[in-house]
Amino acid sequence: MIKATLIIVAVLVAALLLYVAMKPADFMIHRSIRIKAKPEKIFPLINDLRIMQTWSAWEKVDPGMKRSYSGGTSGKGAKYAWEGNREIGQGSLEITESTSPSKVILSLDFIKPFAGHSDLELSLQAEGENTLVTQTMWGTSSFIPRLMCSLFIDQDKMIGGKFEEGLASLKAIAEQ
Repeated sequence: MIKATLIIVAVLVAALLLYVAMKPADFMIHRSIRIKAKPEKIFPLINDLRIMQTWSAWEKVDPGMKRSYSGGTSGKGAKYAWEGNREIGQGSLEITESTSPSKVILSLDFIKPFAGHSDLELSLQAEGENTLVTQTMWGTSSFIPRLMCSLFIDQDKMIGGKFEEGLASLKAIAEQ
């Protein structure tokens, strides 16, 4: 009886691991919001890493985290590094492309709790008196993060929820 139970458990674990291994490693998460402001007014709010702190939902997770800047605070080459609590972890963010007033692309590197790399894009599209602001994150997940997301975390809901929260804060600031 014990031998049969162990075999069943081993088969179930193997099936779970195979399922996770076959899941796509690439991911993309995006959210959008319409802001009643021109792209020229919004662009400085997404192109300056210090200003980005005022609206980013991630900054509220650990207000006491250690922050450092290099390469300036805005435009291509601006870099921001953080080290925070277990929930926010440690990593860096660098502006790799800055096209005024339409988009900012950032490189996001995590060190803790899991090493990983993603890219972020904030794009601005004029729509009359409004601007459609879209925040997109894409990358490739290694096996352990895919396992965690398969079992415990809805990555789209968690990250997308933070995007929605941050974009709502950006809207409030831009519409003042």
